[in-house]
Amino acid sequence: MSQVSDHHKLRYEDYVLFPDDGLRHELLDGVHYMHASPIPYHQIASKRIQHQLYTAIELRELGLVFNAPIDVHLAEFDVVVPDFVVLLPANRIVTPTKIKGVPDLLIEILSPSTREFDRKLKRKRYQAAGVPEFWLVDPENHTVEQLVLTDGNYIVRDHDEVVRLAILDQVTVDFSKVW
Repeated sequence: MSQVSDHHKLRYEDYVLFPDDGLRHELLDGVHYMHASPIPYHQIASKRIQHQLYTAIELRELGLVFNAPIDVHLAEFDVVVPDFVVLLPANRIVTPTKIKGVPDLLIEILSPSTREFDRKLKRKRYQAAGVPEFWLVDPENHTVEQLVLTDGNYIVRDHDEVVRLAILDQVTVDFSKVW
């Protein structure tokens, strides 16, 4: 892919003009990407993860949990729509129309149409923006890659079916209840 000058990169102001067509639109480094809606198994996994996160975080007043679709204006040329966004109370980046800034945790559930996009491009942008924790959930292969930002790079944390949040070590997600 050729590099685009900052003058030609798309920004949030351009992003909000995209049509509401049922597709997921995102900007990564000013380049527009579109994806089809998630597959049904993706949605089942999403619902089960959301239940656990909501119960463990929001009901205990430890933070906020948002699920897709929600716009995250991560940086000048990056607008993403992750599957989940977790914000701790000190991270006051919610505006009336979007989340503007770097969330504490972003979770992407892989689908056939987004697998490589999430693993490569989004991971690179999330790391560059300084997202402290990022998960890649693969419902097809029943795996979770938990990436924790350490000295500017993502380090993969080992775990079994229970994943302990790096940003909230008292919170876990049991993936035996997701698959």
